[in-house]
Amino acid sequence: MKRITSVLLLVLSLVMIASAMTVGAGASSAYQTYTYSINGEALYSPDAYSANKSVDYTQMGMELNFSNPGDMVTDKNEKVYIADTGNNRIVVLSRYYEYEFEISSFINTQGTEDSLAAPQGVFVTDEAIWVCDTDKNRIVRFDLKGNFEAIIDAPESQLFDSDDVYKPVAMAIDQYGRIYVVSSTTYQGIIVMDADGQFVGFVGAQAVTISAWEIMWRRFQTEEQQKLSQQYVSTEYNNITITDEGFIYVTTSSIDQNSVSSAIRGKTKAGTYMPVKLLNPAGDEIMRRNGFWPPAGEIDFTSTESTYTGPSTVTDVAVGPEKTWTIIDSKRNKLYTYDFNGNLLFAFGDKGSMLGSISNIEAVTYQNDTMLVLDKGSNTIIVYERTEYGDMLIEAIAAENSLDYNYAISCWEAVLQRNSNFDAAYVGIGNALYRSGEFKESLEYYETAYDTANWSNSYKEVRKDWMSTWFILILVIIIALIVLVVKFFGWAAKVNKRVATDGKARKTFGQELLYGFYVMFHPFDGFYDLKHEHRGSVRASLVFIALTIVAFFYQSVGQGYVMNPTGTYSTIWVQCISVLVPLFLFVLANWCLTTLFEGEGSFKDIFIATSYSLLPLIILTIPMTFFSNYVTTTEAGIISFIGTLSFIWVGLLLFFGTMVTHDYSMSKNLITILGTVVAMACIVFIVLLFSMLLSKLVSLVTNIVTELQYRA
Repeated sequence: MKRITSVLLLVLSLVMIASAMTVGAGASSAYQTYTYSINGEALYSPDAYSANKSVDYTQMGMELNFSNPGDMVTDKNEKVYIADTGNNRIVVLSRYYEYEFEISSFINTQGTEDSLAAPQGVFVTDEAIWVCDTDKNRIVRFDLKGNFEAIIDAPESQLFDSDDVYKPVAMAIDQYGRIYVVSSTTYQGIIVMDADGQFVGFVGAQAVTISAWEIMWRRFQTEEQQKLSQQYVSTEYNNITITDEGFIYVTTSSIDQNSVSSAIRGKTKAGTYMPVKLLNPAGDEIMRRNGFWPPAGEIDFTSTESTYTGPSTVTDVAVGPEKTWTIIDSKRNKLYTYDFNGNLLFAFGDKGSMLGSISNIEAVTYQNDTMLVLDKGSNTIIVYERTEYGDMLIEAIAAENSLDYNYAISCWEAVLQRNSNFDAAYVGIGNALYRSGEFKESLEYYETAYDTANWSNSYKEVRKDWMSTWFILILVIIIALIVLVVKFFGWAAKVNKRVATDGKARKTFGQELLYGFYVMFHPFDGFYDLKHEHRGSVRASLVFIALTIVAFFYQSVGQGYVMNPTGTYSTIWVQCISVLVPLFLFVLANWCLTTLFEGEGSFKDIFIATSYSLLPLIILTIPMTFFSNYVTTTEAGIISFIGTLSFIWVGLLLFFGTMVTHDYSMSKNLITILGTVVAMACIVFIVLLFSMLLSKLVSLVTNIVTELQYRA
């Protein structure tokens, strides 16, 4: 029996070792693929692309290694073209990365020997190879066999400044032959020329980043001072590519980093301060930014655990299959791929020592389903093959693009089976259901991905159908509620007026509560009678405080999806603390301060006036929380505005209540309110300091007792 057990254990150990060796040998991924959630949390996913091989110059069949390569593109036959900037040449490889020929010297139109000088960009059409001959300030055209055809010199126009230097670093040509050139020293935008090289104009000039203080200061400067001061001009682009439809992707790394950070954190839909833009031929920014975060590379750029800080340094962009597109972050050596709607499909890459690691990323391009990355650090091409998971993503996007929504749903469901963290798949299913007219069913998928924008579009249709069925009943209920509210306020006004003239010193509890509605709309008379005529009471104040706590608790648990997509909530005890602590801090601080500055209100008077000031929060918070369950994102601003209005109303009541209670002038009351806020901060500081000292004292006594016990 022991021998059998020993043999089984030995076999099991050998199997485990063999399995580990197999995994280790087959693992070509030197990185972790991930996406981002709506909260900016990294969600790991299967690899969409896996490193297949790394090709250096010897494997290409070349004798001379690359030197500072600057660009890489492919053509329709999947040939690869590399701008070998340091060696002043363009290298042409076959689809299998074998050396075919290079372009370095040629006979120009004058019949003299000519050569390229530090070419940084290359672009290939069906008929020609176009080279950005950067150091010679020109573009040179060759046929597909490398034979010289033409030179396009620097464009001439009065739109250029006299000291401008033309430095073409990247270019693209649309289906009509228009030439789009990125010049590293040109800030007016992308240079546009016709097929003959004649200057047409600029498109896509970027916005200038300038602070309000700088704008105001320049108004007071003389003309001489303005000439000497910093020139505020648009920033230049650094790369460009073009789609089959003629749309232009451009990148830049010179936008103010603080502006980029603010735009990303604000989840902006505009492209003003984005490092990558999509322009139409007229230069208008048309990129869709419908994802959780704007497509700008890294999102978690403030993490203290990361080696890198700040937004991505975007230096290249490539168009992939099914309108997907990829940008590179040269700061982190990572690639980020998006769909046409701006959803992040996957991100990967980083420095390392395994196959697929990137030491200094320079360019990215697609070779059909294969992604090629030019690594300037190792002077190699890293070949990434699309995985089964990547095929699923492209298949789902292709189904959406072809309007085959039923198939798109099944494709996205297959993606979710491989990656349940992929929120874009839930959005994809929701979009397919929405376009199929299944609006109610799509809501669940949008809610899973916290996609409030698409959820609102579906909910509008659901609500429209619901309203068409129950419109008459809803209209009757709304009219009835309005009538009841008007009747109630009218009845409350009559009761308050009768109580004010009946001469009775003692008021009932109901009358004390109803008087809060008079205070809301008549703060001066209301707070005066609250103190001098004893129209309010502590018991009514406690009711108002309790109702405020209930209102905030209901807001926490009862808000609609648009106002609270993540479903977060707080307990009743948290709401008690959030209401009671600031309220009693204000009352205590105000009482302490006003006793020193001739305030006429007692602690009780201040407490009652403060509590009665809370009524607008109760009146507005509860109905707005209820109606928040029936609004869309475009209407959510109304709910937020009314909530803000309620706090402003309470603030005004507190201000006037304090002024009337203490019989202060407007200016003295303003100073007192500011002093009260400072006193509240001081009380909090003293309480925290005392609690820390008390905890230290308790710890000291505990240590002494423990020591005495050990010594005993």
